[in-house]
Amino acid sequence: MLPVFALVGRPNVGKSTLFNALTGTRDALVADLPGLTRDRLYGYTTVKDRAAIVIDTGGLANTSDPFGQQIERQVAYAVGEADVIVFLVEAATGPLPDDHQIVGRLRKTGKPVILAINKAEGRAPVELAAAFYELGLGDPVAISAQHGDRLALLGERILAALPVREDAEPQADTAALQGTRIAVIGRPNVGKSTLINRLLGEDRLLTSDQAGTTRDSIRVPFTHDGHAMVLVDTAGIRRKARVDEVIERFSIVKSLQALEEADAVLVLIDARDSLTEQDVSLIGLVLERGRALAIGVNKWDHLPPDQRERVREDLDRRLPFLDFADIHFISALHGTAVFDLLESGRRAALAAVRELPTPDLNRALKDAVQAYPTPIANRSRIKLTYAHQGGRRPPLIIIHGNQTSALPDNYRRYLMGYFRKVFRLRGTPIRIELRAGKNPFAGKRNRLTPRQVKHRARLRYR
Repeated sequence: MLPVFALVGRPNVGKSTLFNALTGTRDALVADLPGLTRDRLYGYTTVKDRAAIVIDTGGLANTSDPFGQQIERQVAYAVGEADVIVFLVEAATGPLPDDHQIVGRLRKTGKPVILAINKAEGRAPVELAAAFYELGLGDPVAISAQHGDRLALLGERILAALPVREDAEPQADTAALQGTRIAVIGRPNVGKSTLINRLLGEDRLLTSDQAGTTRDSIRVPFTHDGHAMVLVDTAGIRRKARVDEVIERFSIVKSLQALEEADAVLVLIDARDSLTEQDVSLIGLVLERGRALAIGVNKWDHLPPDQRERVREDLDRRLPFLDFADIHFISALHGTAVFDLLESGRRAALAAVRELPTPDLNRALKDAVQAYPTPIANRSRIKLTYAHQGGRRPPLIIIHGNQTSALPDNYRRYLMGYFRKVFRLRGTPIRIELRAGKNPFAGKRNRLTPRQVKHRARLRYR
């Protein structure tokens, strides 16, 4: 299971900047304005080649206004979900009374706390650390989130502080949870639990019209047509605006961990709402993590014909990048096409781990280039000479050649489509990595002969 760490501290100490630096995104708003972050924000990061989930939180401050109380509640949720807490302070201000108060609250959690001194660019780390020892959190790490200084050292400290996870499942249950893992994700109340109950043929999971019935990721072993699978029901993931205290207690971390561990993902969409921004964001998250997927448009029954047509148009218009995934119009309540959706997810999971033999890849690459030649760059045609598989889940195809950095994106997409067709990789993303051969003469200059030197000298004085 992916480890989780939360960024906690006073307002405007650089938590969102650090979040963006760790995740390689700009998801967190950053400005020189205290209190800009109010909700907690989740993202994936890599710490010393190990995947993890990082949570950005709002700034803690002694205030009685309603926003301050909501921020404190959001931070409490994030701390409860985290394995390790990274407490950020600001180098220029030194330890403040608010910092001491926050440390006292963090100690009560019993979780490892790492002290990070941010905005330390141009400052001696040893001198900065001496001023913050009074917080009683051990040796601090002086970093600069904006410039990326000593973030690798912070990652080492986070890994060292992670608790050793014990297998929460009994040994007997572990054997029962073998098979293709298929996670069902979507916004709250789109019918995820109802879908799994329909597939199982029993009321295994609690369902309700109220959003937020599922609070955790629930794994259910399942066998269909002789294929062993594990269905994972997840808590609804929605935008954090306009959610009450009860709904906010979802463990989004559990849903993100289930997504990371899944072999394939079934993304459920509520047909009555058509395709929302949150649906598109969830699909983008699945593709970003390289997971195979299938789309289920739920609650299709009793939908008026004009609304059905509008939903189809929205899918075509807003999901043109998803032409490789199967889309099924289903009714989880009545069982319409639910097993077709499950089978698409299973096939996509198998495609994601399919072996691509090197001779077949090179043959396909040659045929693709012959059918549609590569463009010309720097007065010569780009050459793609050799291909081999570099990974699975999703399939990674490494292509060697000359001037590969100049290959346009549309040709890369063409190759993805060609490989997908040849190797029947329906339902899974494909990643292509281009590598150029090293030029043995790069950086070297030819030595001039004495005759050439004299010739240049004559030209210079003409």
